[in-house]
Amino acid sequence: MTITLSLFGIYREFDTSGQIKLVVDDNAAVADVRHAWLAYGQSNWPEFPSDLAAKSAFASQTSLLRDGDRLPSDGLMAVLPPVSGG
Repeated sequence: MTITLSLFGIYREFDTSGQIKLVVDDNAAVADVRHAWLAYGQSNWPEFPSDLAAKSAFASQTSLLRDGDRLPSDGLMAVLPPVSGG
């Protein structure tokens, strides 16, 4: 399955198109996308913040996703870096 992963926050600095494609197994869960995302970032971007990426949230078009959740059938997801505010 091909996932179109939209990039937000700091991740837009790594790819100005705002999206990347990841290929995962058809039976994959969000945790598998997280693993593919980390591997992609580490191999393509020398300044990729792996520690930050490991804590990032994933979302479908309608909801936040947990690592055990199945992937959206449309293959559209977003990765959201952790944020803090005050």
